[in-house]
Amino acid sequence: QVQLVESGGGLVQAGGSLKLSCAASGNIFSIDSMAWYRQAPGKQRELVARIKWGGSTNYADSVKGRFTISRDNAKNTVYLQMNSLKPEDTAVYYCKLTTLGPYDYWGQGTQVTVSS
Repeated sequence: QVQLVESGGGLVQAGGSLKLSCAASGNIFSIDSMAWYRQAPGKQRELVARIKWGGSTNYADSVKGRFTISRDNAKNTVYLQMNSLKPEDTAVYYCKLTTLGPYDYWGQGTQVTVSS
């Protein structure tokens, strides 16, 4: 069993910054990638950023240049630094871990609210 614990969400004004963290624990054998998704009310869950455990990254066009995903392999932790936040970034942010199985594990989500 794998557990993902997210933290760092909150309320911030437009133009501000937040940093999300996602720590993985449990029976983790081989991580292929970790990613951040988000889901706004009435919308589908969408990929925000992904990082392969080798280090390569990809981002949604809407966050390129503003968000940065990084990881600490030793701690099985992934981060999402979010700068220049906009009201449209408001959503519940979810962490996902994909193993080489491949199996997917999801965190419980953390709310990010950006006020205008």
